[in-house]
Amino acid sequence: MIALKLGVTADDVKNVIIWGNHSSTQYPDVNHAKVKLQGKEVGVYEALKDDSWLKGEFITTVQQRGAAVIKARKLSSAMSAAKAISDHVRDIWFGTPEGEFVSMGVISDGNSYGIPDDLLYSFPVVIKNKTWKFVEGLPINDFSREKMDLTAKELAEEKETAFEFLSSA
Repeated sequence: MIALKLGVTADDVKNVIIWGNHSSTQYPDVNHAKVKLQGKEVGVYEALKDDSWLKGEFITTVQQRGAAVIKARKLSSAMSAAKAISDHVRDIWFGTPEGEFVSMGVISDGNSYGIPDDLLYSFPVVIKNKTWKFVEGLPINDFSREKMDLTAKELAEEKETAFEFLSSA
């Protein structure tokens, strides 16, 4: 979406973060994203100059993408999931390029972003020698904090529901 809006290829956009759950609460965060424009790397906010779109339609569209794919195709969005799996395997195998990170659903234990332990939560990670590590020290503004906490709350509730179900089975 960002690449289309800026008239560049998707390869020219990097370090977009998806925080949290794979649901309508996921938070696509471009605060740390970069785009290559005319050979120069700039922040996405600076490049787009459209905070309203980035904090509104962009987030909503990404959050609803799975449902939109199913509605448009009248079929499962399984190919999107398969593509994500393929991308993750590639990233694990080859690692992330220097200065770049990817978002990956990993166990939240030991993160520095205030997300409770024991959740499978999407974080920005770097991968080297087939081992992932959290990207540390990214500043989180109040808008992002609220979105990150909302998706963490949903995951914690889903975890609790799953444990209740398992304990009664």
